[in-house]
Amino acid sequence: MSEGMLYICATPIGNLEDITLRAIRILQECDAIACEDTRHSIKLLNHLNIKKFLFSYHQHNEQARTDEILQRLEQGEKIALISDAGMPGISDPGFVLVNKAQQQGFKVTVLPGASAGISALVLSGLPCDRFVFEGFLPSSVKERKERLELLAKEQRTVIIYESPHRIAKTLEQLYKYAGERMVVVVREMTKIYEEYTRLQLKDWQQFVDQKAPKGEFVLVLEGAQPKEESFEDITIAEQVLQEIAKGADKKTAVKLVAKARKLPKNEVYIQAMEL
Repeated sequence: MSEGMLYICATPIGNLEDITLRAIRILQECDAIACEDTRHSIKLLNHLNIKKFLFSYHQHNEQARTDEILQRLEQGEKIALISDAGMPGISDPGFVLVNKAQQQGFKVTVLPGASAGISALVLSGLPCDRFVFEGFLPSSVKERKERLELLAKEQRTVIIYESPHRIAKTLEQLYKYAGERMVVVVREMTKIYEEYTRLQLKDWQQFVDQKAPKGEFVLVLEGAQPKEESFEDITIAEQVLQEIAKGADKKTAVKLVAKARKLPKNEVYIQAMEL
């Protein structure tokens, strides 16, 4: 019996041409395809002229379907997992299956491809070197407030997914908690009506009033600026003494204070001479 294999396949997020040659081949060769919505995925397969057995795998049947797929893998089948759009597991079902398949020793591989969050991040023009993927914010009032308070302090670029009927509320709350900050609102990625808007959070109402929100949104939020330390209540000499009390020698203490205050080391050393 051949060895079972689970393929995690990224699919287009809009434009049906955004699928890799490898993903097409695997979808053609696999024994069956687990998909979030069979009605949605059949359109992609028809476009690719692929005839394959499809069965649903979504958040409401994830546990039961996971057991079924594991049984198929045990029998040596090659199963492809796809979502409605983008990479399975990213704000979509997939994590439970991948985790259990690996625990039971089945081979799992990922076929890279489109991802709305990463695409929007690159398109935003905001720093891409360090970022946080938040996905959809919690719907619970308490959890949402706690998450927004954390994101307000986050210094890395933040990626947030949002639906059209909640985009206004989310932008308003981001302004309330994060204050004056740049946000890039991206919608309908790779589709005919793709657009992105760069705005300050304070202008959220004007943005919402300009057009009725349609399509799926990705918000790319500028990270918080690090707060500069205030040294009004402590002299340079006192600060050097504090560093020495923490265990630093005098030379290291001078270096640390100079770096913290953004001053030349010589200037700090001169003022610390009395120590």
